[in-house]
Amino acid sequence: MSKILIFLSLLFLSTGLSGQSIKGKIYSQNTKDALVGVSIRLEGPVSMGGATDEKGIFNFQNIQPGKYTIKASYVGYNTYQTTLILDNEGVNLDIFLISQSGSLPEVQILSASRRNTSSVHLPFASSVLNLPAQSENIPRTVPESLNIIPGVFVQKTNHGGGSPFIRGLTGNQTLILIDGIRLNNSTFRYGPNQYLNTIDPFSVNKIEVLRGSGSVQYGSDAIGGVIQIFTKDPGYTPENSFKGSVSGRFGSSKMEQSGSTELSYSTSKMVLSGILGIKNFGDLIGGDTTGRQSPSGYSQSDASLKFKLKVSNNSELILANQFVQQKDVDVYHKVQLENFNVNKMGLQGRNLSYLKYSIDQESSIFRRIDITGSLNATVEERNSQKNASQSLGLERDKIKTSNLGIELFSDLSKKWTVNSGLEYYRDKVNSIRNTTNLQSGAVSTQRGLYPDNSLYSNTSVYSLHHLALGNFNLEGGLRYNWLQARIADKDLGRMEINPGAFVWNSGLNYSIGKNHIYTSFNTGYRAPNIDDMGTLGIVDFRYEIPAYTLKPEKSYNSEIGYKYFSEHLSFGAALYRNKLSDLINRVQTGQIIDGYKVYMKENTLFASFNHGRNISKAEPLRRVPPFNGNISMKYKMNKFYMKAEMGWADKQDRLAQGDKDDNRIPAGGTPGWKVLNIYSGYSLKNVHLRLIAQNLFNADYRTHGSGINSVGRSLWMSLSFDF
Repeated sequence: MSKILIFLSLLFLSTGLSGQSIKGKIYSQNTKDALVGVSIRLEGPVSMGGATDEKGIFNFQNIQPGKYTIKASYVGYNTYQTTLILDNEGVNLDIFLISQSGSLPEVQILSASRRNTSSVHLPFASSVLNLPAQSENIPRTVPESLNIIPGVFVQKTNHGGGSPFIRGLTGNQTLILIDGIRLNNSTFRYGPNQYLNTIDPFSVNKIEVLRGSGSVQYGSDAIGGVIQIFTKDPGYTPENSFKGSVSGRFGSSKMEQSGSTELSYSTSKMVLSGILGIKNFGDLIGGDTTGRQSPSGYSQSDASLKFKLKVSNNSELILANQFVQQKDVDVYHKVQLENFNVNKMGLQGRNLSYLKYSIDQESSIFRRIDITGSLNATVEERNSQKNASQSLGLERDKIKTSNLGIELFSDLSKKWTVNSGLEYYRDKVNSIRNTTNLQSGAVSTQRGLYPDNSLYSNTSVYSLHHLALGNFNLEGGLRYNWLQARIADKDLGRMEINPGAFVWNSGLNYSIGKNHIYTSFNTGYRAPNIDDMGTLGIVDFRYEIPAYTLKPEKSYNSEIGYKYFSEHLSFGAALYRNKLSDLINRVQTGQIIDGYKVYMKENTLFASFNHGRNISKAEPLRRVPPFNGNISMKYKMNKFYMKAEMGWADKQDRLAQGDKDDNRIPAGGTPGWKVLNIYSGYSLKNVHLRLIAQNLFNADYRTHGSGINSVGRSLWMSLSFDF
């Protein structure tokens, strides 16, 4: 600890070089993302050139006073030029580049290497979706916005759910981050879950998806890949500025009535922004013969606040809070198929607060330091009552997660950059079950789904290296993870495990003109969590019991790929093989409790994700998505656009035994489907209108593994006003 304190003391005592400077940051006007590698030229009494770094920053030092012209150019954007007078105070600029009409801007991605890098130069498969709530598709939720991203398949257990599959894996085998902070906690369960839907789509600036990689960059759970959500981040302004917007969304048959208000106040040193939203989702109307699926509606309220402060010219402080609460989220298939009168999440909530301090320095070793601390509290209440029963059950789980992370960015040379860090997460799990006798009013208390007062800690150190050698870009990294789980169960006794994991990755990208060829090797892991080890109760269609002798799941992903990027066309393809070992599987014990088959967890010897096949059990892996995709055509004229989109999925009849036992999957497999949607929009000054005609042929369908059918023929409208 003393060494860490000495290191931090030296860090904060260090200072940059004195002298006049012209510095600043360059953003995309459309996405508000920082742009990396922008060519920038300074002409005047002193002339020089350069490019923005991984944070979009440029810095010309020791410049004599005088009149200067700055030019910034970047592929896919109009050239920016301005003239300024440099005096004894120096100049600090925020520059916004405007995307060229009809051209494709080069995509920047942070998640693949923990620093902003052009996606075509990375040896990983990735995708980016900007401003989903304001996109042409105006998705209802964050999970539904992912439907258009290649390689992502979204399953919905209920209308309030939405679990993304990345390369056939979901739940606690994929990692979700919010502004670099883990959403995954120690109760994330195997298989589909609803937690991605606890993010307000109106608060999202960008979504990045990293496929087949992520354990070295971010730790446990990233076997299938990583989904990182970046919240809106208004920039500083030279003059005091107040901005806002009001948005409303409406669905036919009262399927949605939502509103959101966004306000921001900014100066050259400070930004304060907030978003407030209220949503009411009615019962989902299916296609053809399905009709109204009741009960399936729910309500939601959202609030977020972000405060940014320029502490100095080279340091920044960010304080943010995100709050989401959903009420009465019914589990439709439980009521329809499992003899329940009531089965719902009475309350689903998430409250994240974080503080981040960043400092940039004139040092090759301490180029930048990011220090992040966060507190996240999630609560889930489940209400259940069987038909003709006088017992009403209430399960309540509350998880409090604390986090501290320190990341150091180093520029060892112009061609070799490094970012290394330390991360610590700690979960405290509280779980309880109350049963109320509706006749007498008597309340009894039992063990919850998880052992009460369980503790789970996760500590990691990592180092990621990035080399640019001519046409070659190399990526490599290492991470070691220490984990500790402490479970105290009054019936099963105390237990403590301390698993560890070492992972590495490497990748090579070769670029020649508009063509980019890459290969990569990624190892990954998922440590057994409280859900794996301590669950006791009904989960989906099964009754689970604890298992305390589990080992981490492991993966080895090898991949080759090709990317093409020009001003008017981008294309990518990848061939991969993901070997999975020590998978934590659910195995029937032969017992039956409350009509549910009892399952225990154990590590399987070996499995290979190759067309989703489990070698150990000679059957497909569970919930493997079918072949699916979408194609769209768009016409745009000035302020008006129209787009037609066809989405489809083949029949999935390659089923594991667990799929056959799952009442959400029809006997013989999930039928294939085709759906046609039409999108249109018109903008007039500060008013934006968007209309959607969804499922024009009223197809009756569901995505594989879902517990509710998808929406039928319907109309949706979004109206927003900026001021």
